[in-house]
Amino acid sequence: MTDSVAAVGAEVWMASAYCLLLVGLAYAIDALARRAASVAEGGASGGFSYHEDHDAWKCPEDQWLWPQSFDPDNRVMRYRGSPSICNACPVKHTCTTSSSGREVQRAVDVWPASEAARFHRGIACTVVVLGLAWPVALALAGPGRGGLIVLGAATGLALLISVPLWSHLRRSPVHLPEGMATRTLDATVLERDLDSSAVQRRRSGYRSERVGKKEKS
Repeated sequence: MTDSVAAVGAEVWMASAYCLLLVGLAYAIDALARRAASVAEGGASGGFSYHEDHDAWKCPEDQWLWPQSFDPDNRVMRYRGSPSICNACPVKHTCTTSSSGREVQRAVDVWPASEAARFHRGIACTVVVLGLAWPVALALAGPGRGGLIVLGAATGLALLISVPLWSHLRRSPVHLPEGMATRTLDATVLERDLDSSAVQRRRSGYRSERVGKKEKS
């Protein structure tokens, strides 16, 4: 058996190394995508901290944002602060322009169950499949007993190592608070547009606004 393995051709060793190398590349892709998602989520929160025990966010001014609605299409929970508190906040101008309170979103699916994560995980799994293609094709060509042993060992190791990449793709269950509204992204955007229009109408009724417009004209 040792002699047969020693007589294995260079192409078999190259195919085996190629297979394992692409598995490593798949993990690198997954890790980079996970890190990018983590950085993006941290930046989007704007200094707000999520408290899992309360299922709520706390802003830098120590005020709470509670669950308001769930978007089933994008699988995100939306949290909003109290309008009366947000509108009286001394740093509101650096936080939000909405008169309905600051909103923060949280993806309910942990990595890699969200849509973006599933896309990148799919790329990683595709790279694994590409890595397996060459050694499998070479094994079917009949490289001899030694070649089959080396290719089989490399293929089996690659499959074993890549198992975590294929797992955990199922969505996590969502436990919505009682009375939680379900609202799509389109409905939320429409609500924001209506809210913005109402603010502009109220501002246009102020004397200072009318005087300012006359001076500009």
